[in-house]
Amino acid sequence: MKRRDFIGLLGGAVAWPRAALAQQTALPVVGVVSGQSSHADARNAAAFHKGLNETGYVDGNNVTVEYHWIAGQYDRLPAVMADLVRRQVAVIATTGNNATALAAKAATSTIPIVFSVGEDPVKMGLVASLARPGGNATGINDFLTEVEGKRLRLLHDLVPKAVRIAVLVNPGNVVSAEGALQGAQQAAAAIGLQIRPLKATTIGDIDAAFASFAQERPDALFVAADAFFATRAAQFITLTARDRIPAAYSLRDYVFGGGLMSYGADLAEAGHQVGVYTGSILKGAKPADLPVLQSTKFDFVLNLQTARALGIDVPSGVLSIVDEVIE
Repeated sequence: MKRRDFIGLLGGAVAWPRAALAQQTALPVVGVVSGQSSHADARNAAAFHKGLNETGYVDGNNVTVEYHWIAGQYDRLPAVMADLVRRQVAVIATTGNNATALAAKAATSTIPIVFSVGEDPVKMGLVASLARPGGNATGINDFLTEVEGKRLRLLHDLVPKAVRIAVLVNPGNVVSAEGALQGAQQAAAAIGLQIRPLKATTIGDIDAAFASFAQERPDALFVAADAFFATRAAQFITLTARDRIPAAYSLRDYVFGGGLMSYGADLAEAGHQVGVYTGSILKGAKPADLPVLQSTKFDFVLNLQTARALGIDVPSGVLSIVDEVIE
């Protein structure tokens, strides 16, 4: 239930003092739109609130933070953004997803937008330049899709005999899918790997992709960065364990759930910065004057228990560069 609906429900049951109601309606509203589910986004949401708090804003005290988790259902974005624009929220914050940022930018040229995206925001048309965004949007580039090539190389280092790699992308998330596939293909060409692109936009599509391995089994699976895929982490982990396929992911949450390995930016760091910028804008800063930042922390996470279950003897060179090991 959205905060405004909850307040409305209470309003029908009790007579709120006029002063309290006036204070409640006076609070600026921040609409946070996440491509993830509420469960998958919990760590990032906490980081966002931490950043917001550091600027002096506390949800329910001097600001209202309203979450919209679309759980990879990208077709919902136009309606969500239209509602936020109609109500003239103070800031729209989009976390960890290219599609959400693009939908916000398409919906308004006046309401401030703070984004976290995995591609170059200049190429995406979100800002004029990194140093001088020049419009109503700014944020952070977490390089989710731009590091796909390095993630593929790490997967090959971990499983040197893996030559045929299935790369799964979500065509519903166009910018991320294209960036991931391009990065993987370039890295594959450089190290002599064979790429087999696969597409999935639904739960059934993921099952079908794994079913196709019976006819043409890959040596490993490369799962592109995507919010819908992140909501299906348990499905991926179950299927890769069943079929004994080494898989590489973009987010550490997969690995903590039993996936083999991940490499990518720390999205909590990005979420924190989105919170800081949101607070700065609430204080009067203009997005056009806030330079787009770039993630500096990238984590290589490995689940040794899963590696053992798959019969993978982790090379010492790989183990020496892992940032976090799950025993």
